[in-house]
Amino acid sequence: MGRIIVTDSNLDLVSIAPMNQIFLASRSPRRLELLQQIGVACQPFALREEAARTRDVDETPLPGENPFIYVERMAKLKAQIGALRVRQRGLAPRPLLAADTTVSLNGAILGKPTDAEDAKRMLRLLSGTTHEVLTAVAVTDGNRLLHDTSISRVRFRDLEPGEIDRYVATREPMGKAGAYAIQGLAAVFVERLEGSYSGVMGLPLFETAELLSRFGIQVV
Repeated sequence: MGRIIVTDSNLDLVSIAPMNQIFLASRSPRRLELLQQIGVACQPFALREEAARTRDVDETPLPGENPFIYVERMAKLKAQIGALRVRQRGLAPRPLLAADTTVSLNGAILGKPTDAEDAKRMLRLLSGTTHEVLTAVAVTDGNRLLHDTSISRVRFRDLEPGEIDRYVATREPMGKAGAYAIQGLAAVFVERLEGSYSGVMGLPLFETAELLSRFGIQVV
């Protein structure tokens, strides 16, 4: 699959001619919109998610896995698999970005709900509590892989059973880590946010811009 290297800030990086075009290894329209917001042109490059047997990345947490380690592992793995798929398809090389978001409550990982009842369960857990939203971003050119993780703290007000039911009925929670979208109807649940709003949406723009700049992608 090629050599993947995680660099540190002391390593001299190879100069790359500026070009604000990348592959985005994600199906998320939110991530695409956020990248376009900072002037990065993206070619979406979706990984297979249909079934466990053919899925490119198994997103099941390992037993007892720390949420920070989990989200970082997912982002790096998606970037590595994405880079492999780019080479397999003979596409012109360019930086590829992958990301992963998870919600953590008291150290427990709350991923995407499996169904409406699971979404209601998660929202009941988040009601009246403060949880963490972790989004890891990984960028690779097929040789180097750089990554960073944003951690935000979100406080939900107390939620009434009826409003949880009505919110889940909109279907907005499906496919969202922690069963909510801060940029959607669930914005009214958020009493306080400490950290990155875009990170809670699914792509922290500060960390993303810093990583992309290391690959010659200019956002300003």
